[in-house]
Amino acid sequence: RRWSLVWESQALLRAEPVAGDPDLGARFIELIDPLRYPAEGLGEDAIREIRRLKARMESERLPRGADPTTHAKLGRGGLSDVEWTVQLLQMRHGWAEPGLRTTRTREALAAAHAAELISTEDAQTLDEAWILASRVRNAVMLVRGRPGDTFPSDVRELAAVGRYLGYGPGHVGEMLEDYRRTTRRARAVVERLFYDYES
Repeated sequence: RRWSLVWESQALLRAEPVAGDPDLGARFIELIDPLRYPAEGLGEDAIREIRRLKARMESERLPRGADPTTHAKLGRGGLSDVEWTVQLLQMRHGWAEPGLRTTRTREALAAAHAAELISTEDAQTLDEAWILASRVRNAVMLVRGRPGDTFPSDVRELAAVGRYLGYGPGHVGEMLEDYRRTTRRARAVVERLFYDYES
């Protein structure tokens, strides 16, 4: 509590016991909850630091040459954008809203909506982008046999990803445009809720 950095508290949002002594797991959660859901929420310095870390990640972690409009994890409106936005809501309001105290992004997003911390339209936009980016990653894994965060460059693999996502032959361009449109809308929500949100 005295020496931890804000990113360490943010990382604890994903922590949950999965094996071993249930009592020990419960005691661990009791120990870390005040760090990840601080009483009265985050101070302005902590919020600025989270925003700074996210901006730095955006500029440094995207692989060289990767298209930021189609990278499912780190690209515009992708998984990272949605997850960081939801995590900021969790850290700001989790102390007062028990529904936000979950390790699952979509559950936390639904809880934020139920608590009226995010509008219906914004929640739906973020949820849609998260689901689509997750489906893209799953499709790439099935088609290539290894994890991947970007649409394949190979024409046959790209067509196979399209089939998994419900696009027929000859509609790869439509698939990519739909993905870009969905994630562009999500990024606009992230810009407001993550970078500009004040209350």
